[in-house]
Amino acid sequence: MLSVECLATVKSRFEFSPVGETVGNLTIGRGRAPLGAGAAPAPIFVALIENRIASGSLGFKECEKLTSLFKVIEVQKIALVLYIDSAGARVSEGLVALGAFRHMYRAAVSAAASGAPITAFCGANCFGGASMLAALATRRVYSENTRFAMSGPSILAQAAGFSALDDVFLAMSMAATSGASRAKLGAADMMVTNPISMETLAPVDNTAIDRHLLLEARLAQLKSTARPARTEKVERKDLVKLYPQGYQLEERNGVLVGEAQYEGRKVLLAGFIGGTALGAERAWAQADAIWKMLGTDAMAAGSVASAPPGALHILVDCDSHATALDDERIMLSAYLANLACALHALARAGTHIETTVLGKLGGGVYVAIAAPVAQVNMLYGTEIQLLPGRAIASILGEAAMQKHEFSEYKLARVADHELKLGIV
Repeated sequence: MLSVECLATVKSRFEFSPVGETVGNLTIGRGRAPLGAGAAPAPIFVALIENRIASGSLGFKECEKLTSLFKVIEVQKIALVLYIDSAGARVSEGLVALGAFRHMYRAAVSAAASGAPITAFCGANCFGGASMLAALATRRVYSENTRFAMSGPSILAQAAGFSALDDVFLAMSMAATSGASRAKLGAADMMVTNPISMETLAPVDNTAIDRHLLLEARLAQLKSTARPARTEKVERKDLVKLYPQGYQLEERNGVLVGEAQYEGRKVLLAGFIGGTALGAERAWAQADAIWKMLGTDAMAAGSVASAPPGALHILVDCDSHATALDDERIMLSAYLANLACALHALARAGTHIETTVLGKLGGGVYVAIAAPVAQVNMLYGTEIQLLPGRAIASILGEAAMQKHEFSEYKLARVADHELKLGIV
């Protein structure tokens, strides 16, 4: 079933009735569906993100409306059907779209963690933040022409050294990002074969920890998994000023591990520095460290962590998620969503979490580590971008690349606090 047929079938199969007016690419409404085999039809919410303008992207207005929807779903625990045909956050709106997406994704992560069943039907395109949104779903359903990835075809082609129109690249790309390839990844993923397959919203019975461990199993497919482990001590002038009472920090296989004294109390340190794009392996390793702060045994049993850390600081200099096909083959979006879910779970357990930008931050990495936390800090002179500069230039042209004042970040709700550390 192609994406156009899938959308039409979603509307008819779930008795979709719009509520309110369409906002940009988003239409929200009500519907009905049985929530299990043999169950009577029950009320559900339906949200359609269609490719009407700007590749179906999500701007400020769409994100604000989705934020409200996810909050209602969390409280009422009503099932949600999402239809997503979108390139992600709207690049032309810049920081405004990024800030709105941050807060929308926070609400989406919280709704998913509440246990409300979410089913995402994927249209022709599901890229960037839209793919991270779909990755939160209890179940994902793909059309025959779905392409699902963190990066669009042109960015993936550039990273692989091909033209996006090259037949060899097209074959490689479809093998990594097509709906058919995604449907092979696990029980939560399936193809739309006929309307009957959409008849119920059958839940997938696994916990957040189950999904985390399933993602670990996929890492065996990565070529880089066999590289030797390494640990390096991290010493930086900006960290000396940020933590004048002292800190200890190591980088273990690309992930920060440490602690510091900050404002008279102990805080744990984590994150990514060095500017290297974040791939599935490091995203999983960081999420694993965070889940372990909660106690994986306790989480698997559904109990509350006995002693979560009081405070965690995520330190980051990483302006982009990885653009390698190897990472996409195992669904990079799911690894970034898993990191966001781990941070949300830790915050919900009582840990105060702040993200501090030491250099650059952007793309899906920003969403994963900014959406669930209490505060985003920026050192003076650092940058947060919707996408890396080269990607923005390829979409909007070189003139669209610009630096912003902190007041602009704060006004757009992208960041909350600026740290000058005596530098100026």
